[in-house]
Amino acid sequence: MIAIVDYGVGNLFSLKSSFAAIGAEVTVTSSAEVIRSADRIILPGVGAFGDAAKKLEASGLGEVLKEEAKKGKPLMGICLGMQLLFEQSFEYGCHKGLGLIKGSIKPISEVIGEGLKVPHIGWNSLRFKKDSPIFKYIKNGDHVYFVHSFYAADCDDSVIADTEYGAYLTAAAQEGNVFGCQFHPEKSGEVGLSILRAFSEI
Repeated sequence: MIAIVDYGVGNLFSLKSSFAAIGAEVTVTSSAEVIRSADRIILPGVGAFGDAAKKLEASGLGEVLKEEAKKGKPLMGICLGMQLLFEQSFEYGCHKGLGLIKGSIKPISEVIGEGLKVPHIGWNSLRFKKDSPIFKYIKNGDHVYFVHSFYAADCDDSVIADTEYGAYLTAAAQEGNVFGCQFHPEKSGEVGLSILRAFSEI
């Protein structure tokens, strides 16, 4: 069973529907007990890092996620959920993340140059940097859907795919059994469903 963490932030319905479409058993939950009993965990998220981090801490689920990840359970963060996996974010101040992947979250405006819109919204191709089990059913150059103003930096060792938007930005990261997708698999058509299918088989 896959547990989608409900801590008051995230596009939960679309994610649940996407997993249902591939025949995976999934539940949306705010229960630490259910998360601990799950085979895999999805951490979604939309909005501001600081607010989401506070909600995750207030719920007590941040510590649960760290404990389960350290046990080796597959965990995937999506969009803001991916960013929360990192050590810190510089989105409107400095905020502490879960620290499951080394690196920081920084504004894309610092690196993409002038003339490109922020947030970055739309379909972009993936450029694989390392092999990963979540890429089992897709190929280098496949397109996925992004909506973000910040990106994961200082994390070269963990980057498994990037995308070009004025600069090469982290598209996906992995540290052992912990995975992150800056893009939205649940909004990325068959490519996105293939990534979720691969994660459900880890």
